Amino acid sequence: MTKLISTSPDKSIGVIGEVEVTTSKQITQLVQKAKVAFNSWSKLSISDRKLKLENLYSELESKKEELAILESKEMGMPIEESNIDLDSGLNYFRWYLDNTEKYLSPEISFESEKEIHTVYYEPIGVAAVIMPWNFPFSNFIWGIIPNLMVGNTVVFKHSEEVPVVCKKYQEITESSIIPEGVLNFVYGAGDVGDQLVHSDIDVICFTGSTKTGKYLNKVGAEKMIKVLLELGGSAPGVVFEDADIDNVVETVFLNRFGNCGQICDGLKRMIVHESVVEDFILKMKTKLESVKVGNPTEEDTNIGPLVADRQFVLLEEQVKDAIEKGAEVVIGGNKPEELEGSYYMPTILRNISKEMRVWSEEVFGPVLPVMTFSTYEEAIELANDTPYGLGGYVFTADRELGEKAARDIKTGMVSINGAFYVIPDDPFGGCKMSGIGREHGKWGLRELTDVKVVASFK
Repeated sequence: MTKLISTSPDKSIGVIGEVEVTTSKQITQLVQKAKVAFNSWSKLSISDRKLKLENLYSELESKKEELAILESKEMGMPIEESNIDLDSGLNYFRWYLDNTEKYLSPEISFESEKEIHTVYYEPIGVAAVIMPWNFPFSNFIWGIIPNLMVGNTVVFKHSEEVPVVCKKYQEITESSIIPEGVLNFVYGAGDVGDQLVHSDIDVICFTGSTKTGKYLNKVGAEKMIKVLLELGGSAPGVVFEDADIDNVVETVFLNRFGNCGQICDGLKRMIVHESVVEDFILKMKTKLESVKVGNPTEEDTNIGPLVADRQFVLLEEQVKDAIEKGAEVVIGGNKPEELEGSYYMPTILRNISKEMRVWSEEVFGPVLPVMTFSTYEEAIELANDTPYGLGGYVFTADRELGEKAARDIKTGMVSINGAFYVIPDDPFGGCKMSGIGREHGKWGLRELTDVKVVASFK
Protein backbone atom coordinates (compact mmCIF):
# COMPACT_ATOMS: atom_id res chain seq x y z
CA MET A 1 0.00 0.00 0.00
CA THR A 2 1.42 3.39 -1.04
CA LYS A 3 1.66 5.95 1.75
CA LEU A 4 1.90 9.71 2.02
CA ILE A 5 4.66 10.68 4.45
CA SER A 6 3.86 14.10 5.90
CA THR A 7 6.84 16.18 7.03
CA SER A 8 6.63 19.64 8.56
CA PRO A 9 8.09 22.51 6.48
CA ASP A 10 9.95 23.40 9.71
CA LYS A 11 12.72 20.79 9.69
CA SER A 12 13.08 20.93 13.49
CA ILE A 13 9.57 19.47 13.84
CA GLY A 14 10.20 16.60 11.43
CA VAL A 15 7.75 13.89 10.36
CA ILE A 16 4.09 14.48 11.28
CA GLY A 17 2.71 11.10 10.27
CA GLU A 18 1.66 8.97 7.33
CA VAL A 19 -1.60 8.23 5.53
CA GLU A 20 -2.42 5.51 3.03
CA VAL A 21 -3.03 6.70 -0.54
CA THR A 22 -6.51 5.77 -1.76
CA THR A 23 -6.53 3.18 -4.55
CA SER A 24 -8.58 3.34 -7.75
CA LYS A 25 -10.80 0.54 -6.49
CA GLN A 26 -11.44 2.35 -3.22
CA ILE A 27 -12.32 5.58 -5.05
CA THR A 28 -14.94 3.73 -7.11
CA GLN A 29 -16.35 2.13 -3.96
CA LEU A 30 -16.53 5.42 -2.07
CA VAL A 31 -18.27 7.20 -4.95
CA GLN A 32 -20.78 4.36 -5.08
CA LYS A 33 -21.35 4.65 -1.33
CA ALA A 34 -21.99 8.37 -1.81
CA LYS A 35 -24.46 7.57 -4.62
CA VAL A 36 -26.40 5.20 -2.37
CA ALA A 37 -26.35 7.63 0.56
CA PHE A 38 -27.61 10.46 -1.67
CA ASN A 39 -30.92 8.66 -2.14
CA SER A 40 -31.82 9.10 1.51
CA TRP A 41 -29.74 12.18 2.47
CA SER A 42 -31.26 14.31 -0.30
CA LYS A 43 -34.77 13.41 0.84
CA LEU A 44 -34.25 14.70 4.36
CA SER A 45 -35.51 18.18 5.09
CA ILE A 46 -32.90 20.90 5.50
CA SER A 47 -33.78 21.08 9.19
CA ASP A 48 -33.17 17.33 9.59
CA ARG A 49 -29.80 17.60 7.86
CA LYS A 50 -28.98 20.51 10.14
CA LEU A 51 -29.68 18.42 13.24
CA LYS A 52 -27.20 15.76 12.15
CA LEU A 53 -24.54 18.31 11.21
CA GLU A 54 -24.95 20.13 14.55
CA ASN A 55 -23.36 17.08 16.11
CA LEU A 56 -20.33 17.33 13.79
CA TYR A 57 -20.04 21.04 14.62
CA SER A 58 -19.86 20.24 18.33
CA GLU A 59 -17.31 17.47 17.77
CA LEU A 60 -15.03 19.77 15.76
CA GLU A 61 -15.41 22.64 18.20
CA SER A 62 -14.34 20.40 21.08
CA LYS A 63 -11.11 19.52 19.21
CA LYS A 64 -10.11 23.08 18.27
CA GLU A 65 -6.87 23.24 20.21
CA GLU A 66 -5.64 19.86 19.00
CA LEU A 67 -6.50 20.66 15.37
CA ALA A 68 -4.81 24.07 15.47
CA ILE A 69 -1.53 22.64 16.76
CA LEU A 70 -1.56 19.85 14.17
CA GLU A 71 -2.29 22.38 11.41
CA SER A 72 0.66 24.56 12.45
CA LYS A 73 3.02 21.62 12.51
CA GLU A 74 1.92 20.15 9.20
CA MET A 75 1.68 23.17 6.92
CA GLY A 76 3.61 25.86 8.82
CA MET A 77 0.88 28.35 9.70
CA PRO A 78 1.73 30.26 12.91
CA ILE A 79 -0.34 28.96 15.83
CA GLU A 80 -2.16 32.27 16.28
CA GLU A 81 -3.31 32.13 12.66
CA SER A 82 -4.22 28.43 12.97
CA ASN A 83 -6.52 29.33 15.85
CA ILE A 84 -8.08 32.01 13.64
CA ASP A 85 -8.51 29.44 10.85
CA LEU A 86 -10.39 27.15 13.26
CA ASP A 87 -12.57 29.97 14.58
CA SER A 88 -13.31 31.24 11.08
CA GLY A 89 -14.20 27.79 9.77
CA LEU A 90 -16.57 27.19 12.67
CA ASN A 91 -18.12 30.62 12.10
CA TYR A 92 -18.85 29.63 8.49
CA PHE A 93 -20.16 26.25 9.61
CA ARG A 94 -22.55 28.00 12.01
CA TRP A 95 -23.74 30.34 9.23
CA TYR A 96 -24.51 27.46 6.85
CA LEU A 97 -26.44 25.68 9.57
CA ASP A 98 -28.51 28.75 10.41
CA ASN A 99 -29.14 30.19 6.94
CA THR A 100 -29.45 27.41 4.37
CA GLU A 101 -33.15 26.86 4.87
CA LYS A 102 -33.89 30.58 4.49
CA TYR A 103 -32.10 30.84 1.17
CA LEU A 104 -33.17 27.53 -0.35
CA SER A 105 -36.87 27.65 0.51
CA PRO A 106 -39.21 27.48 -2.52
CA GLU A 107 -39.95 30.85 -4.13
CA ILE A 108 -42.99 31.95 -6.10
CA SER A 109 -41.74 33.37 -9.39
CA PHE A 110 -45.13 34.11 -10.99
CA GLU A 111 -48.73 34.17 -9.85
CA SER A 112 -52.00 35.09 -11.55
CA GLU A 113 -55.65 34.36 -10.89
CA LYS A 114 -55.32 30.96 -12.54
CA GLU A 115 -51.69 29.91 -12.18
CA ILE A 116 -48.81 29.76 -9.71
CA HIS A 117 -45.17 29.08 -10.61
CA THR A 118 -42.73 27.95 -7.91
CA VAL A 119 -38.94 27.71 -8.03
CA TYR A 120 -37.26 24.89 -6.11
CA TYR A 121 -33.58 24.41 -5.26
CA GLU A 122 -32.83 20.69 -5.44
CA PRO A 123 -29.66 18.73 -4.58
CA ILE A 124 -27.48 17.79 -7.53
CA GLY A 125 -25.96 14.48 -6.39
CA VAL A 126 -22.42 13.43 -5.49
CA ALA A 127 -19.93 16.30 -5.22
CA ALA A 128 -16.22 15.71 -5.83
CA VAL A 129 -14.65 18.34 -3.57
CA ILE A 130 -10.90 19.03 -3.91
CA MET A 131 -9.34 21.61 -1.60
CA PRO A 132 -5.88 23.20 -1.14
CA TRP A 133 -3.60 23.29 1.89
CA ASN A 134 -3.32 26.99 2.70
CA PHE A 135 -6.22 27.18 5.20
CA PRO A 136 -6.74 23.50 6.01
CA PHE A 137 -9.76 23.76 8.29
CA SER A 138 -11.63 26.61 6.60
CA ASN A 139 -11.17 24.96 3.20
CA PHE A 140 -12.52 21.70 4.63
CA ILE A 141 -15.61 23.47 5.97
CA TRP A 142 -16.11 25.60 2.86
CA GLY A 143 -15.98 22.51 0.68
CA ILE A 144 -18.20 20.08 2.54
CA ILE A 145 -20.78 21.81 4.74
CA PRO A 146 -22.65 23.83 2.07
CA ASN A 147 -22.84 20.67 -0.07
CA LEU A 148 -24.16 18.58 2.80
CA MET A 149 -26.66 21.22 3.88
CA VAL A 150 -28.19 21.52 0.42
CA GLY A 151 -28.52 17.71 0.23
CA ASN A 152 -25.52 16.64 -1.85
CA THR A 153 -23.21 13.89 -0.65
CA VAL A 154 -19.45 14.42 -0.82
CA VAL A 155 -16.25 12.62 -1.72
CA PHE A 156 -13.56 14.89 -0.35
CA LYS A 157 -9.86 15.13 -1.22
CA HIS A 158 -7.67 17.51 0.73
CA SER A 159 -4.20 18.52 -0.48
CA GLU A 160 -1.41 15.97 -0.22
CA GLU A 161 0.41 18.62 1.88
CA VAL A 162 -2.02 18.16 4.81
CA PRO A 163 -3.04 14.47 4.88
CA VAL A 164 -2.58 13.97 8.62
CA VAL A 165 -4.79 16.86 9.68
CA CYS A 166 -7.38 15.71 7.12
CA LYS A 167 -7.25 12.19 8.58
CA LYS A 168 -8.11 13.79 11.91
CA TYR A 169 -11.13 15.47 10.30
CA GLN A 170 -12.20 12.06 9.03
CA GLU A 171 -11.90 10.48 12.47
CA ILE A 172 -14.00 13.25 14.00
CA THR A 173 -16.58 12.94 11.23
CA GLU A 174 -16.86 9.19 11.75
CA SER A 175 -17.50 9.73 15.47
CA SER A 176 -20.43 12.04 14.67
CA ILE A 177 -23.95 10.96 13.70
CA ILE A 178 -23.65 11.71 9.98
CA PRO A 179 -25.00 8.63 8.10
CA GLU A 180 -22.48 6.35 6.40
CA GLY A 181 -21.62 7.33 2.84
CA VAL A 182 -22.71 10.96 3.16
CA LEU A 183 -19.14 12.26 3.64
CA ASN A 184 -16.23 10.25 2.27
CA PHE A 185 -12.47 10.90 2.18
CA VAL A 186 -9.77 10.05 -0.34
CA TYR A 187 -6.03 10.73 0.00
CA GLY A 188 -3.26 11.32 -2.48
CA ALA A 189 -1.81 13.74 -5.00
CA GLY A 190 -3.20 15.00 -8.30
CA ASP A 191 -3.58 11.53 -9.80
CA VAL A 192 -6.07 10.60 -7.06
CA GLY A 193 -8.03 13.78 -7.71
CA ASP A 194 -8.01 12.99 -11.43
CA GLN A 195 -9.45 9.53 -10.81
CA LEU A 196 -12.08 11.03 -8.54
CA VAL A 197 -13.37 13.58 -11.06
CA HIS A 198 -13.51 10.90 -13.76
CA SER A 199 -15.68 8.75 -11.50
CA ASP A 200 -19.48 8.75 -11.46
CA ILE A 201 -19.81 12.13 -9.72
CA ASP A 202 -22.32 14.90 -10.45
CA VAL A 203 -20.54 18.17 -9.64
CA ILE A 204 -16.90 19.26 -9.24
CA CYS A 205 -15.96 21.80 -6.56
CA PHE A 206 -12.30 22.78 -6.79
CA THR A 207 -10.09 25.38 -5.16
CA GLY A 208 -6.50 25.57 -6.36
CA SER A 209 -4.32 26.52 -9.30
CA THR A 210 -5.65 28.00 -12.52
CA LYS A 211 -3.81 25.34 -14.53
CA THR A 212 -5.64 22.51 -12.76
CA GLY A 213 -8.90 24.45 -12.81
CA LYS A 214 -8.77 24.78 -16.60
CA TYR A 215 -8.21 21.03 -16.89
CA LEU A 216 -11.14 20.26 -14.57
CA ASN A 217 -13.37 22.59 -16.55
CA LYS A 218 -12.68 20.42 -19.61
CA VAL A 219 -13.44 17.27 -17.60
CA GLY A 220 -16.75 18.75 -16.49
CA ALA A 221 -17.60 19.81 -20.04
CA GLU A 222 -17.06 16.26 -21.32
CA LYS A 223 -19.27 14.88 -18.55
CA MET A 224 -21.82 17.73 -18.90
CA ILE A 225 -21.75 18.42 -15.17
CA LYS A 226 -21.44 21.63 -13.19
CA VAL A 227 -17.91 22.77 -12.28
CA LEU A 228 -17.28 25.39 -9.58
CA LEU A 229 -13.75 26.80 -9.53
CA GLU A 230 -11.98 29.16 -7.14
CA LEU A 231 -8.52 29.64 -8.62
CA GLY A 232 -5.46 31.88 -8.48
CA GLY A 233 -5.27 35.57 -7.83
CA SER A 234 -2.91 38.54 -8.05
CA ALA A 235 -4.86 41.19 -6.19
CA PRO A 236 -3.78 44.82 -6.68
CA GLY A 237 -3.57 47.27 -3.81
CA VAL A 238 -4.11 50.81 -5.10
CA VAL A 239 -2.99 53.56 -2.73
CA PHE A 240 -4.16 57.06 -3.66
CA GLU A 241 -2.34 60.18 -2.47
CA ASP A 242 -4.89 60.97 0.28
CA ALA A 243 -4.77 57.49 1.87
CA ASP A 244 -4.05 56.90 5.55
CA ILE A 245 -0.63 55.23 5.17
CA ASP A 246 -0.63 53.79 8.70
CA ASN A 247 -3.89 51.99 7.93
CA VAL A 248 -2.50 50.89 4.56
CA VAL A 249 0.53 49.29 6.22
CA GLU A 250 -1.57 47.33 8.72
CA THR A 251 -3.96 46.13 6.01
CA VAL A 252 -1.12 45.18 3.67
CA PHE A 253 0.66 43.25 6.42
CA LEU A 254 -2.47 41.21 7.13
CA ASN A 255 -3.36 40.58 3.49
CA ARG A 256 0.12 40.10 2.02
CA PHE A 257 2.21 38.62 4.81
CA GLY A 258 -0.46 36.69 6.71
CA ASN A 259 -0.03 32.89 6.36
CA CYS A 260 3.44 33.61 4.92
CA GLY A 261 1.80 35.26 1.89
CA GLN A 262 -0.02 32.06 0.92
CA ILE A 263 -3.51 33.53 0.44
CA CYS A 264 -5.39 33.16 -2.86
CA ASP A 265 -6.99 36.62 -2.77
CA GLY A 266 -4.11 38.16 -0.83
CA LEU A 267 -2.79 41.58 -1.81
CA LYS A 268 0.02 40.70 -4.20
CA ARG A 269 0.85 43.87 -6.18
CA MET A 270 1.19 47.34 -4.61
CA ILE A 271 0.30 50.28 -6.86
CA VAL A 272 1.14 53.45 -4.92
CA HIS A 273 0.78 57.11 -5.87
CA GLU A 274 4.23 58.58 -6.48
CA SER A 275 3.69 61.30 -3.87
CA VAL A 276 3.29 58.83 -0.97
CA VAL A 277 5.38 55.86 -2.07
CA GLU A 278 8.44 56.78 0.02
CA ASP A 279 6.31 57.13 3.16
CA PHE A 280 4.63 53.79 2.47
CA ILE A 281 7.87 51.91 1.82
CA LEU A 282 9.56 53.33 4.93
CA LYS A 283 6.64 52.42 7.20
CA MET A 284 6.15 49.01 5.59
CA LYS A 285 9.84 48.24 6.02
CA THR A 286 9.69 49.31 9.69
CA LYS A 287 6.70 47.02 10.22
CA LEU A 288 8.48 44.02 8.69
CA GLU A 289 11.60 44.65 10.78
CA SER A 290 9.49 44.12 13.90
CA VAL A 291 8.03 40.69 13.04
CA LYS A 292 9.33 37.32 14.15
CA VAL A 293 9.95 34.63 11.52
CA GLY A 294 10.22 31.22 13.13
CA ASN A 295 8.75 28.01 14.50
CA PRO A 296 5.01 28.07 13.73
CA THR A 297 4.06 26.41 17.04
CA GLU A 298 5.53 29.27 19.11
CA GLU A 299 2.98 31.86 20.24
CA ASP A 300 5.08 34.92 19.31
CA THR A 301 5.82 33.81 15.74
CA ASN A 302 4.32 36.11 13.09
CA ILE A 303 5.53 34.36 9.94
CA GLY A 304 6.17 30.64 9.61
CA PRO A 305 7.69 28.62 6.76
CA LEU A 306 6.27 28.17 3.30
CA VAL A 307 4.32 24.95 2.98
CA ALA A 308 7.02 23.00 1.09
CA ASP A 309 10.47 23.23 -0.48
CA ARG A 310 8.94 23.44 -3.97
CA GLN A 311 7.09 26.61 -2.91
CA PHE A 312 10.36 28.07 -1.63
CA VAL A 313 12.19 27.25 -4.88
CA LEU A 314 9.49 28.89 -7.01
CA LEU A 315 9.49 32.04 -4.87
CA GLU A 316 13.27 32.25 -4.98
CA GLU A 317 13.20 31.99 -8.79
CA GLN A 318 10.58 34.76 -9.06
CA VAL A 319 12.57 37.14 -6.84
CA LYS A 320 15.83 36.35 -8.63
CA ASP A 321 14.17 37.15 -11.95
CA ALA A 322 13.02 40.53 -10.61
CA ILE A 323 16.47 41.43 -9.29
CA GLU A 324 18.14 40.46 -12.58
CA LYS A 325 15.69 42.77 -14.40
CA GLY A 326 16.40 45.76 -12.18
CA ALA A 327 14.27 45.42 -9.04
CA GLU A 328 15.66 46.78 -5.79
CA VAL A 329 15.36 44.75 -2.57
CA VAL A 330 14.20 47.08 0.20
CA ILE A 331 14.14 44.37 2.85
CA GLY A 332 14.38 40.57 2.83
CA GLY A 333 14.96 38.73 -0.40
CA ASN A 334 16.64 35.80 1.27
CA LYS A 335 16.32 32.70 3.43
CA PRO A 336 17.04 33.19 7.17
CA GLU A 337 20.30 31.36 7.84
CA GLU A 338 19.41 30.32 11.39
CA LEU A 339 16.20 28.46 10.46
CA GLU A 340 15.95 25.00 8.90
CA GLY A 341 13.04 24.55 6.55
CA SER A 342 11.13 26.35 3.81
CA TYR A 343 11.57 29.80 5.36
CA TYR A 344 11.73 33.03 3.38
CA MET A 345 12.16 36.48 4.88
CA PRO A 346 9.35 39.02 4.34
CA THR A 347 10.41 41.03 1.31
CA ILE A 348 9.69 44.37 -0.36
CA LEU A 349 10.76 44.93 -3.96
CA ARG A 350 10.67 48.31 -5.72
CA ASN A 351 11.55 49.52 -9.24
CA ILE A 352 9.19 46.87 -10.58
CA SER A 353 8.47 46.54 -14.31
CA LYS A 354 5.78 44.58 -16.11
CA GLU A 355 8.11 41.97 -17.60
CA MET A 356 9.10 40.71 -14.15
CA ARG A 357 7.60 37.43 -12.96
CA VAL A 358 6.63 38.94 -9.60
CA TRP A 359 4.29 41.19 -11.55
CA SER A 360 2.94 38.85 -14.23
CA GLU A 361 2.64 35.67 -12.16
CA GLU A 362 0.84 34.81 -8.94
CA VAL A 363 3.33 35.10 -6.08
CA PHE A 364 2.47 32.72 -3.25
CA GLY A 365 4.84 33.86 -0.53
CA PRO A 366 5.87 36.87 1.61
CA VAL A 367 7.06 39.11 -1.24
CA LEU A 368 5.56 42.51 -2.02
CA PRO A 369 6.37 44.21 -5.38
CA VAL A 370 5.73 47.97 -5.43
CA MET A 371 4.87 50.02 -8.54
CA THR A 372 4.03 53.74 -8.68
CA PHE A 373 1.47 55.78 -10.62
CA SER A 374 0.70 59.42 -11.22
CA THR A 375 -2.85 59.43 -12.69
CA TYR A 376 -6.07 57.59 -11.91
CA GLU A 377 -6.14 56.03 -15.37
CA GLU A 378 -2.62 54.68 -14.91
CA ALA A 379 -3.53 53.17 -11.54
CA ILE A 380 -6.54 51.30 -12.94
CA GLU A 381 -4.57 50.12 -15.98
CA LEU A 382 -1.91 48.66 -13.68
CA ALA A 383 -4.51 47.12 -11.38
CA ASN A 384 -6.13 45.32 -14.31
CA ASP A 385 -2.81 44.28 -15.87
CA THR A 386 -3.20 40.64 -14.83
CA PRO A 387 -4.99 37.54 -16.13
CA TYR A 388 -6.51 37.13 -12.65
CA GLY A 389 -9.55 38.79 -11.13
CA LEU A 390 -10.14 37.52 -7.60
CA GLY A 391 -9.52 40.25 -5.00
CA GLY A 392 -8.63 43.92 -5.00
CA TYR A 393 -7.80 46.61 -2.44
CA VAL A 394 -8.29 50.38 -2.65
CA PHE A 395 -7.08 53.00 -0.18
CA THR A 396 -8.35 56.58 -0.22
CA ALA A 397 -10.06 59.13 2.06
CA ASP A 398 -12.41 60.01 -0.81
CA ARG A 399 -15.40 57.62 -0.63
CA GLU A 400 -16.57 58.51 -4.14
CA LEU A 401 -13.12 57.87 -5.59
CA GLY A 402 -12.86 54.57 -3.72
CA GLU A 403 -16.18 53.33 -5.07
CA LYS A 404 -15.30 54.42 -8.61
CA ALA A 405 -12.00 52.53 -8.43
CA ALA A 406 -13.78 49.48 -7.01
CA ARG A 407 -16.11 49.48 -10.02
CA ASP A 408 -13.26 49.90 -12.50
CA ILE A 409 -11.03 47.15 -11.08
CA LYS A 410 -12.02 43.88 -12.78
CA THR A 411 -12.28 41.48 -9.85
CA GLY A 412 -14.95 39.56 -7.97
CA MET A 413 -14.24 41.29 -4.65
CA VAL A 414 -12.84 44.67 -3.58
CA SER A 415 -11.94 46.02 -0.14
CA ILE A 416 -11.92 49.78 0.46
CA ASN A 417 -9.62 50.97 3.25
CA GLY A 418 -9.24 47.51 4.73
CA ALA A 419 -12.92 46.52 5.03
CA PHE A 420 -13.00 42.71 5.25
CA TYR A 421 -15.08 41.03 2.55
CA VAL A 422 -14.36 37.39 3.49
CA ILE A 423 -17.49 36.76 5.58
CA PRO A 424 -20.14 34.02 5.25
CA ASP A 425 -22.81 36.42 3.98
CA ASP A 426 -20.79 37.59 0.97
CA PRO A 427 -20.16 35.77 -2.31
CA PHE A 428 -16.54 34.68 -2.69
CA GLY A 429 -15.01 34.18 -6.14
CA GLY A 430 -13.58 35.94 -9.14
CA CYS A 431 -13.56 36.56 -12.86
CA LYS A 432 -11.07 36.03 -15.70
CA MET A 433 -8.59 33.26 -14.79
CA SER A 434 -9.64 33.33 -11.15
CA GLY A 435 -12.53 30.95 -11.54
CA ILE A 436 -16.15 30.17 -12.27
CA GLY A 437 -19.03 30.52 -9.84
CA ARG A 438 -19.25 31.75 -6.25
CA GLU A 439 -18.96 30.30 -2.77
CA HIS A 440 -20.81 31.42 0.38
CA GLY A 441 -23.90 33.43 1.03
CA LYS A 442 -27.12 32.62 -0.77
CA TRP A 443 -25.16 32.71 -4.05
CA GLY A 444 -22.83 29.91 -3.03
CA LEU A 445 -25.61 27.71 -1.69
CA ARG A 446 -27.63 28.02 -4.89
CA GLU A 447 -24.57 27.18 -7.02
CA LEU A 448 -24.69 23.71 -5.44
CA THR A 449 -28.25 22.99 -6.51
CA ASP A 450 -30.33 22.32 -9.58
CA VAL A 451 -32.97 25.01 -10.06
CA LYS A 452 -36.42 23.71 -11.00
CA VAL A 453 -39.60 25.63 -11.79
CA VAL A 454 -43.00 23.99 -11.36
CA ALA A 455 -45.92 25.72 -13.07
CA SER A 456 -49.44 24.67 -12.09
CA PHE A 457 -53.04 25.80 -12.16
CA LYS A 458 -54.65 26.82 -8.92
